[in-house]
Amino acid sequence: MKTRLLFVCIWLFVVMTGVSLHVQAEESQVVVSAAGTVSVKPDMAEFGVVVKSDAKNADKAAAETAGKYQAVQRSLRLAGIPLEDAPTASYTVSPRWEWDQSQGKSVLNGYSARHTIAVKVRNLASIGRAIDSVVQAGADEVQSIVFSSSRFETLRQQALATAVDNARKDAEIMAKAAGGRLGQLIEVSVSQPYNAGRPYMDAAVMRAAPAAAPPPTEVAPSEQDITVSVSSRWRFIGSSLR
Repeated sequence: MKTRLLFVCIWLFVVMTGVSLHVQAEESQVVVSAAGTVSVKPDMAEFGVVVKSDAKNADKAAAETAGKYQAVQRSLRLAGIPLEDAPTASYTVSPRWEWDQSQGKSVLNGYSARHTIAVKVRNLASIGRAIDSVVQAGADEVQSIVFSSSRFETLRQQALATAVDNARKDAEIMAKAAGGRLGQLIEVSVSQPYNAGRPYMDAAVMRAAPAAAPPPTEVAPSEQDITVSVSSRWRFIGSSLR
């Protein structure tokens, strides 16, 4: 009896006040992920140069490495690479331990000094000359070369705009196929492989020129793709809501 009376009271309140009671359905949405890609020919490069020395004491190892470092830096100046584009990437002086079978333990067998230089070449036409110069100056290692573009940020923005445009086109096709049309954008987010700020690509071939009658080192980079991906959510307007 009390339950029936409560229902009657609610019904009278609705009739007298004109309030309508309804349950709002969850809004339909179209969710789309898309990507945009721009191809670019690299115009810059970076590579590592290592000079190192082994000696019985740390001072001698460091001094020999310092001499090699100075020779390499001089060669880079002659190749047109300024000092600010050839900074130190790392420097270590460490003991060298070797296993002594007769003693059954590791024994100190001198010290190693290692200096790594990060070389940036802003004119890609000079990359071969820069590599040859450091090898001929006494570099112990020339590490993997990577290419990049000075127009990266502009091209990344182009790829981003293309990704959003592709997402919109796909969403429109999906909405139409589902019997409705696409509404306003609700949310969009970007996901991109940044790799320390730039997409790099290892050189396929990099050979150091031999000491006798050295031919110039040749490095040929391929085109790179800058790809940006986005995730988006759009309002779906059904045929009954047109």
